Amino acid sequence: MNTAVALIIFNKPATTAKVFEVIRQVKPPKLLVIADGPRSHHPEDIEKCAAANKILERIDWNCQVIIKSSHINLGCKQRIATGLDWVFQQVEEAIILEDDCLPHPTFFDYCEELLDKYRHDQRIMTISGNNFQFGRRRTEDSYYFSRYPLIWGWATWRRAWQQYDLEMKHWIAIRDGNWLQDILDDSTAVRYWHRIFQNCYLGNIDSWAFSWTLTSWLQNGLTILPNINLVSNIGFSTEAHNTKDIYSPFANHPTQAMEFPIKHPQFIIRDAQADKFTQQTQFRFSLISQLKSQVKKKLQFFS
Repeated sequence: MNTAVALIIFNKPATTAKVFEVIRQVKPPKLLVIADGPRSHHPEDIEKCAAANKILERIDWNCQVIIKSSHINLGCKQRIATGLDWVFQQVEEAIILEDDCLPHPTFFDYCEELLDKYRHDQRIMTISGNNFQFGRRRTEDSYYFSRYPLIWGWATWRRAWQQYDLEMKHWIAIRDGNWLQDILDDSTAVRYWHRIFQNCYLGNIDSWAFSWTLTSWLQNGLTILPNINLVSNIGFSTEAHNTKDIYSPFANHPTQAMEFPIKHPQFIIRDAQADKFTQQTQFRFSLISQLKSQVKKKLQFFS
C-alpha cells in the first residue's frame, strides 16, 4: 500500500496491540501516531500509556514513523482534533484508526482505492469502514452513500479536513434558523441532533466527531459506507470514554473481507432508507434518557 496511516493511541495497550498487528500486515509506508498523555487523577495511566507507546517498537518494515505525543492529557476532543490537524499538515490524505478500532486487512485497499477515485470530488468528505445495517442492503454494489460520517475506522483528504470546525462557530445560526429541519426533514432526528450539537457547543460532550458530522452536513457532504462491515470496535468497556455499553449491538461487530474488484455505484445518490435505519438504531435517545429528561422537567415545574 502507498497511503499513510494515522493511529490514535492513549491508554489501551491490549487493543492497541491488536490494531497494530493488522497495520503490520499491510505495511504502510508512513505511520503517523497521535498519542495522548496520562490523566492527572489516574496514576495507572502512566504505565498504560507507556505500554501503548512501547508497541510502536515492534515496527519491522520500511516505514517512516512520526509521533505527535502530549505529555499531559488533552482529552478525546482536543487530542484527536489537533492531532488530525497535524496529520493533514504532513499528508494530503490518510487512513485513520483509533486504538480500539480493529480493521479487516482489506479495509486498507478499500480506503486506498476510494481515496484515489474520489480525491477531487468535493461531494465526498469521508470514507468509512463501518456498516451497521445488519444485513440490509438495496444494491449489489460494494458501498453506498450516506449523510452519516461513521468514524470507527475511516479515511479522508486534507481538502475535506480543512473545512473542519471544532468550535462549531456556525451552530447558533443553524439552531436559530431551524436549518436542521431542512437537513434532516425528520422532527425526531432534529430533536436528537439539536441536543447533541447544543451540548457539544456548550462543552458538555467531550467529542470531536460530532463537530465533524456538523461540518459535513453544512458542506452537504457525503460519506461512503461499505455494504459489509470492515472495522470492529473492540473497545466497549465500562471504563471506556464513550463506548461503555458492553451489550451494545455495535460492540465487537464482526468484520468481513471486501471483495475485489470493488463494484462502484452508478449514481452518487444518498441511500435515504439506509440512513433512516441508521438514525433509528444508532442515533436515538434511549428510553432511560427520555425518562430522565421527563422527570427533570417535572421536578423543574414543581420547584
